Amino acid sequence: MQLKHLKTLLTPQEGAAKVTCMTWAPNNGKFAVCTVDRVVLLYDEQGEKRDKFSTKPADSKYGKKSYVVKAMAFSPDSTKIAIAQTDNIIYVYKIGEEWGEKKVICNKFVQTSALTCLLWPAEHAIVFGLAEGKVRLANTKTNKSSTVYGTDSYVVSLTSNVSGKGMLSGHADGTVVRYFFDDEGSGDSQGKLLTHPCPPYALAWASNSIIVAGCDKKIVAYGREGHILQMFDYSGDRSEKEFTVAATSPSGQSVVIGSYDRLRVFNWGPRKGAWDEASPKEIPNLYTITALAWKKDGSRLCAGTLCGGVEQFDCCLRRSIYKNKFEMTFVGLSQVIVKNLSTGMRVVLKSHYGYEIDEVKIMGKDRYLVAHTSDTLLLGDLVSNKLSEVAWQGSGGNEKFFFENETVCMIFNAGELTLVEYGSNEILGSVRTEFMNPHLISVRLNERKQRGVEDNKKLAYLIDIKTIAIVDVAAGYNLGTINHDSKIDWLELNETGRKLLFRDKKLRLHLHDIESSVKATMLSFCSYVQWVPASDVVVAQNRGNLCVWYNIDSPERVTMFPLRGDVVDLERSNGKTEVIVTEGVNTVSYTLDEGLIEFGTAIDDEDYYRATAFLETLEMSSETEAMWKTLSKLSLEARQLHIAERCFAALGDVSKARFLNETNKIADQVSKESGGDGTEFYQVKARLAMLEKNYKLAEMYFMEQNAIDEVMEMYQELHMWDDCIAVAEAKGHPELDNLRRSYYQWLMETNQEEKAGEVKEGEQDYTAAINLYLKAGLPAKAARLAMSREELVSNNDIINRIAAALIKGEFYERAGDLFERIRNNQRALDCYRKGNAFRKAVELARMAFPADVVKLEEAWGDYLVQQKQMDAAINHYIEAGCSSKAIEAAIGARQWKKAVHILELQEDRSGGKYFLKIAQHYASIQEYECPYSHSHACPSWQPNA
Repeated sequence: MQLKHLKTLLTPQEGAAKVTCMTWAPNNGKFAVCTVDRVVLLYDEQGEKRDKFSTKPADSKYGKKSYVVKAMAFSPDSTKIAIAQTDNIIYVYKIGEEWGEKKVICNKFVQTSALTCLLWPAEHAIVFGLAEGKVRLANTKTNKSSTVYGTDSYVVSLTSNVSGKGMLSGHADGTVVRYFFDDEGSGDSQGKLLTHPCPPYALAWASNSIIVAGCDKKIVAYGREGHILQMFDYSGDRSEKEFTVAATSPSGQSVVIGSYDRLRVFNWGPRKGAWDEASPKEIPNLYTITALAWKKDGSRLCAGTLCGGVEQFDCCLRRSIYKNKFEMTFVGLSQVIVKNLSTGMRVVLKSHYGYEIDEVKIMGKDRYLVAHTSDTLLLGDLVSNKLSEVAWQGSGGNEKFFFENETVCMIFNAGELTLVEYGSNEILGSVRTEFMNPHLISVRLNERKQRGVEDNKKLAYLIDIKTIAIVDVAAGYNLGTINHDSKIDWLELNETGRKLLFRDKKLRLHLHDIESSVKATMLSFCSYVQWVPASDVVVAQNRGNLCVWYNIDSPERVTMFPLRGDVVDLERSNGKTEVIVTEGVNTVSYTLDEGLIEFGTAIDDEDYYRATAFLETLEMSSETEAMWKTLSKLSLEARQLHIAERCFAALGDVSKARFLNETNKIADQVSKESGGDGTEFYQVKARLAMLEKNYKLAEMYFMEQNAIDEVMEMYQELHMWDDCIAVAEAKGHPELDNLRRSYYQWLMETNQEEKAGEVKEGEQDYTAAINLYLKAGLPAKAARLAMSREELVSNNDIINRIAAALIKGEFYERAGDLFERIRNNQRALDCYRKGNAFRKAVELARMAFPADVVKLEEAWGDYLVQQKQMDAAINHYIEAGCSSKAIEAAIGARQWKKAVHILELQEDRSGGKYFLKIAQHYASIQEYECPYSHSHACPSWQPNA
C-alpha cells in the first residue's frame, strides 16, 4: 500500500496547536477533528468542513480551558460522538444523521481520574482508559459505567482488533493487556500479554500480529501470545524521532506509524507470513504526528500534527477502471473499493479471512460482484450492498454464475449446483444436477412473511429430465420428489414455497402442492405461464385464451379472457398488474383485477382487515365466494372473530354469522371489563369449539371453570341429551331426574319412540320399553328384550302382542324364536317354515316332530333351487330321499360326477332319462371312457365309430 497526499483539511499554525484526536464515522460519511482549543470540526466524505461545535467542561466554574480532549469516537450508527476529557468526564453528543442538526448531550459519565483514550466498538458500549490505570466500560443505555479491569499504570493507548470484539490497552510501564468481548473461537488468552521496553504510545492490532512502538525508535511485531515476530530498529537513524501514534487499516493488512515529519507504512505479506516496510512518507516541516485516523473503507488516512494541521492521504495499492463504468481501488491485498462512476455509489469488498483478492468482476447486468481469493469466493449485490464470502476451492475459473434471482447466486461447477445467499458467509446449499438452465431451477428465500415460519428457504430442481426434487435448504432435508411421465421444460415455486408450477415438453401445465403432495393438471396446452410478483396468482396462456387463477388453492376456478396474440411479459407496478400481449405488430396490455391479487397478498401477510376491505369492493362470484370461505377459515384460526362474522354474513350463512355475533358480544364485554384479550375467555373458546363441532373440547373449557350448568345448557340446545345426562350424573346434579323426564317428554313429543324405549329399558321399566318398541314398529327389538327377561316370557299378553306384531311384519324367524322360547313348538315350526328358516325348522323338528324332518328337507331343497343355490340343494334332496330332484339339482349345478354317483346308487331304472344329458356333456369335452360304461342304461345313445 502506498500513501499519496490528497489535500490539507486544516492548515497548520505557526506555533504548537496540537491536534489531540481524530475519528472517522463507521458509515464513512463524517470525519471529526478536535484541536487544542477544544472545538470539534466535522468534515464530509470529500474533506469539506460542514459543521463544528464546542465542547464543555465538567464544571463551568473551572473555566473553558480547564481540560483537554484526549480522545473521541463515533457510535456504530454514526449518529453520536463520545468525547473523553481530562477533567474526568465523558460526554456523548447526538449529532444526527444530517448536517446542521442540533447537537445535544445525551449521556455523560463522570470518572475518578482523567480520561486518556477511548473506543466505541459496539452499540451502547464505550471502552475508555484512565490515568489511574483502569480500563472501564460505559453503557449508554443504562447511563452507568463499570470497570473491565484495573492496573497500576497510566493507560497510554487503546486499540481494538479488526472485528471490534477484542481490545488492547498500553500502559506507561510498557505493559500491554488483552481483553475479549468475544474471542470468536480463536482461543487466545486474556490478561497481560507482553511488556514492551518503553511506553507503547503507538499500538496497533492487525490481522496477524500486534505492532508496538514508542520512544526507543523501535517498531516490534508481536505474535498472538506476545512473542516477538519481527523488529524494525531505527535507533541508529538520527533523523528518526520517537514514534507517537499508530493506525491499522480496516482490513488489518497494513499499519501506519507516525513520528516526526514521517509516516512509516508496513504491509503484511501473506505469502511470506511477515511484515514488509513500504517507502516511508516523508513530509518536511510536518512536525510530530499526534493523531491518525483511517477511513472505515480503507481508502483514506488522515494525520493530525503538533502544529494543528490535518493532512489527508489516499491509500491505494493499485487502481483500475472496469468496463469504463466502475473504478476498482485496491486499498489492501484483501480489500477493494468498487465505485460506480455514473452514480458515485461505493461498495467495499473485503476478505474477512485476510486472503488476497486476485480479480474482481462485475456481472449480471453490472449489478453483481464476483471475486476470487486462494481459498474463498466473494460475491456481492451492488444494489442492496449485501456481500458474502464463502469457502471455495479453486476450479480453474470454470464456474458458471447465474444471477436471475435477486437474493441468491447460483453457481454451477462440475455437475454441482451451489447456492450462496447474498449477505451470508455460509454456502446455503449444494445439490447434484446436470441441468444448468435457470428455468429448471427455482429458489425462494424468505420472499414473503408467513405465519409461524421463521426461515423459509426452498429449492426446486431437476434430478433428471423427468424428475423434480424439492428441498428445504434452511433445514437441509428433502420435501418431496415428483416423477413425471414427460420431459420437463420449466418450473417455478411460488414465493412462499408451498406450490410448484411446472410445464412439460407437451406444453401441459401442472400444479403440485408440496404439503399434501397432490398434483393437478391445470392446462393441457400452455405457451406462457408466470406467477404474479408478490402474490399467489398465476397467469397462463392457453392458445387463444388468457387464463388467470386468482385463488391457487382452488385450481378448478379459473378466469379466462380471449386473446388474439401471444403473452410476452407480466408487469406489476404502481398498484397495477398488466399482461403484455403482442398482436401482430401492435403491443397491448390486459389489466388484471388488482383487488383479487391483493387479497392473496393480504392473506399471506395476515392482514385480514385489508383482505376484507378488498372483498367488500367485489361483486359476488364463484371466485369471490371461494375467497370469502378462505378468509372465514383463516380469520377463525387467528381468532379475528369480527372478520369471521362478516365472512359468514357475506356467504349467506346466517346461523354461523348470528352465533359469531353473540360470541363477539361476549368477547367485547370481557375486553371492556378486564382489558385483556376477550377471545381467551372460556365462554368464547368453548363457543368456537362448538362452531367446529368439537363439543367435547367445549365441554372441557366449561368444566375447567366448573360451569356445569353451561355445559348442560349447551347439550340441551343441541338435543344431545345423553351427553347432558352423563354430565349431570358425573357431577351429581340436583336436576338429574327433571332432565330425564324432560328428555323422555321431548322424545315422545318428537315421536322418537325407539329412543324413548331405550331410555325406559335403561331405567329397567321393561314393560313400558316393550310398549314403546311396538308403538315404534320395532317388534324384533321388543322380542329381543322379552326373551332376555324371564318375567316377560311368562306374560302371555305381552308375548302374544309381540308375536302378532312380528307375524304382521313378516318377521317369521324372530316369531319362531319367540314361540320356541315359550315352548309352543308347533307355532314355532310353522313360523320357521313361513320365514324359510329351514335350519331352525329342521333342528326343532328333529327334537319335537321327527316325522316332519323328511318333508322339511325336501322343502328346504326346493327353496334353495328357487334361490338358484343348486349345489346346496343336492344334499337336502338326498336327505329327503328325492333322488330325481337331487340328480336334477346336480345337473343344474353342473356337478356331473355327483350326478353319476347318485345314478349309480339308484336301484330302479327311473333315472335313465338323465344319462343322455350326462353323456352329451362328456362327449362335448371328449371324455368318452367315463360315460361309456353306463351307456347300456340308455340305449338311445351309442358312440360313433
